[in-house]
Amino acid sequence: MANFNRRSFLSKAGTFSATAFLASFAKPAWSRNLEAALYNAQGMSAADLASEEEFWYYIQQSFTVSPSLINLNNGGVSPAPKTVQDAMKRYYDYCNEAPSYYMWRILDQGREPLRRNLANLAGCDPEEIAINRNSSEGLETVIFGLQLKAGDEVVLSKQDYPNVINAYKQRELRDGIKLVWINLELPSEDENYLVQQYVNAFSAKTKLVNVTHIINWNGQILPVKKIAAEAHKRGIEVLVDGAHSFAHFDFKVPDLDADYFASSLHKWLYAPIGSGMLYIRKNKIKNIYPMFATSDNPLKEDIRKFENLGTRPMFIEQAIGKAIEFHEMIGSERKEKRLHYLKNYWMEKVKNLPKVKINTPLHPKFGCAIGNVGFEGKKPGELDSFLMDKYKIHAVGIDWENIHGVRVTPNVYTTTKNLDVLVDAITAFSKTI
Repeated sequence: MANFNRRSFLSKAGTFSATAFLASFAKPAWSRNLEAALYNAQGMSAADLASEEEFWYYIQQSFTVSPSLINLNNGGVSPAPKTVQDAMKRYYDYCNEAPSYYMWRILDQGREPLRRNLANLAGCDPEEIAINRNSSEGLETVIFGLQLKAGDEVVLSKQDYPNVINAYKQRELRDGIKLVWINLELPSEDENYLVQQYVNAFSAKTKLVNVTHIINWNGQILPVKKIAAEAHKRGIEVLVDGAHSFAHFDFKVPDLDADYFASSLHKWLYAPIGSGMLYIRKNKIKNIYPMFATSDNPLKEDIRKFENLGTRPMFIEQAIGKAIEFHEMIGSERKEKRLHYLKNYWMEKVKNLPKVKINTPLHPKFGCAIGNVGFEGKKPGELDSFLMDKYKIHAVGIDWENIHGVRVTPNVYTTTKNLDVLVDAITAFSKTI
């Protein structure tokens, strides 16, 4: 890396002012070290910082991950950093001192500031953001809330998430809508191919297209904006499953040109488990029925009508604010570059092994942290079990439609030493074939 090395990185700590140095004694060691690392990283490009292990080591120390297990299934749900864990526990203690008082008179007052902060991160109007529990809840709110009728067509992919697929099938059974399926051949770095698969499925009866921004099975990023543009030309609404994209790589939700977007915040934002976000374009809110009934007009133009969840874990909800702070501390671009670097780090080392099959694009336009690898003649479960039994690496076997392999998902706390173990493990497995 040009003009930079580990020794010079750490030696820069001496540039702290005396005031900052004395103030740092009030903080735990991991926090002081992280502060120094962030200070030293000022002026470095995100691309250069992506491979600076000393910096990311201090990010790792913000988490409480087990040293006896290499967790490479962050695509399922990510651990939260210490600051988020502590906030959630603190708010939970408040709630148990006097639940009805602290929940509804104190913590609930933080929802509007939280809405503003989420909207700022998403790049949209706060009046377009509802806070809920996960992407499935957000997506199904739209799927069941849309005023579709018998014969209306919905275009979706066989690579979409099962909860989403099942929701559409329920509407098909209940309301007689027609589901039009596409089956993507992945991985692909051909944008025209990906867009055209959706366009070919559109008809005069198509009312909605469901697009998964980053496919959870293998990490394929789809060109949502171009698909949305083609859909809108034809008067078709666009629902985007952003479960894996929000706070994973750098974009703003309105830039996708989607009408509806939902995400789980406990994945790439590192918020507490059971937190999510729903975006609905302002002029579309009035057309969607809420999943849980509101006390007055269900077709009102208020995003808050989608938050009638009854008694809810407000200690979880309010700790989302700390996750936003942690994300912004790292920075979206830094995070994206590091995650893409980690995925390519291990994939480049195993892609030429005999009979290996790489199921994820290496190009940053089409993939980021999530990778998928398989072997000809071997079931995904065999490699998955080998990684856990022999190397204590936690990943997940994927056997879905035309994607067969083990999904490997590192995170910002993952080190290249962890991934070297993964490479050794995959190499050892290849020798058993």
